[in-house]
Amino acid sequence: MLKFLYKQKDIAPLIVFRILLGLLLVWHFISHIFDKTIYQLYTQPKVTFAFIGIEWLQPLPGNGMYWYHGLMAVLAFCVAIGLYYRLSMGLFTILWSGLYFMQKSVYNNHHYLLILLFIFMLLVPANAYASADSKLNPKIKRYCVPAWCLYIFILQIAIVYFFASVAKFYPDWLNGRFPGSLLSRRHHPYVNWFTQSHAVHLLIAWGGIAYDMFVVPALLYKRTRKWATLASVFFHCFNFFTLNIGIFPFLSLSYIVFFYPPEAIRQFFLPMKRPLTDDELTQTDASGHNLIRYFFIPYFIVQLALPVRHYFIKGDCLWTEEGHRYSWRMMLKSKNGKAVFKVKDKVTNKVTVYNLKKLLTKRQIKNMADKPDMIWQTAQFIKKEYAAKGRDVAVYVTAMVSLNKHPKKMLIDPNVDLANEKWNYFSHSEWILLYDN
Repeated sequence: MLKFLYKQKDIAPLIVFRILLGLLLVWHFISHIFDKTIYQLYTQPKVTFAFIGIEWLQPLPGNGMYWYHGLMAVLAFCVAIGLYYRLSMGLFTILWSGLYFMQKSVYNNHHYLLILLFIFMLLVPANAYASADSKLNPKIKRYCVPAWCLYIFILQIAIVYFFASVAKFYPDWLNGRFPGSLLSRRHHPYVNWFTQSHAVHLLIAWGGIAYDMFVVPALLYKRTRKWATLASVFFHCFNFFTLNIGIFPFLSLSYIVFFYPPEAIRQFFLPMKRPLTDDELTQTDASGHNLIRYFFIPYFIVQLALPVRHYFIKGDCLWTEEGHRYSWRMMLKSKNGKAVFKVKDKVTNKVTVYNLKKLLTKRQIKNMADKPDMIWQTAQFIKKEYAAKGRDVAVYVTAMVSLNKHPKKMLIDPNVDLANEKWNYFSHSEWILLYDN
């Protein structure tokens, strides 16, 4: 059963992806060391918006986060050259996950995707060729891997693109309103004809849906693979120049190596590597059978379930954000607003407006104002601050938010004491007002 999963394939795509991934990550962390990212996200803030439930995960003090990023750059380079690969990849995955869960002031679905890819890379023999490890220990050297070692990457990205396409089927995407709001930010006499054109906005909107829905099947089909690759180059380069998403367009392009025949990847990237013999191509390797049965099957069931959970939560996910994370709902909306926090002393009943600038950075205030979970966390920060002074307070929030430049609406029930509310992990929190109210 499913013998095709165990058929031997050339290891070349896995090796090339390891090298490209490692080098991209080196670039990512070195650039962060020299720009203001570390300062703005980890060093400057007085408080950090960690994921709810793991607030103990906080940035290192002083210059600690610079050393943290420097270590990750070194580990990424070790991954690229395959030096102490398992140790390097394992430590890198832990440290990257720490960065991901440590702060969500700047949240990106691609950061979550990378955690998943790192887990995959830990479970496959990506250091078995063209690596320092295979030079130091020739016994681990191999020229082929079971097909599932390549197919898991294809299945994962297929899930990402499929749900990214499905999520775009809502009015403000279909009518070009949101894509238009992104492009319209760029004003220049030479490009206004493009960025301000509604026809262009519609083209990008429907082109984005078509790309996400069909790029994986087109890459898998030989006759359309070349055109799908060209479309991918255009799509991801366009994103790189119009959106601030770092290395991820190039990560997506490097992923294409899994869709071409492994022999073609070997000839193009690793011409010194010998091709597989007919005998090797007819062999199977079922050593990963238990890994597929007990890890990957449950894993992919979860991956299919997480993106649909928001359908079972009351309200529009675009507005409430409940069920948004881990659902591949990428670049779908723009929200902006203002949140005013009022603190009521439970003893004197005196009400004061809290000055957020005492607690949060300008970036944190802007990002928090339209996100219910961060608003709730801010209320907890304020409650803790007053508790340290021996005062018991209630915290009320008035948050007026605009979705995709529509008129502002109230996001949070202003009559609910958020400092006294528990976070609801699995269903709708009634203090988050629905969009149609």
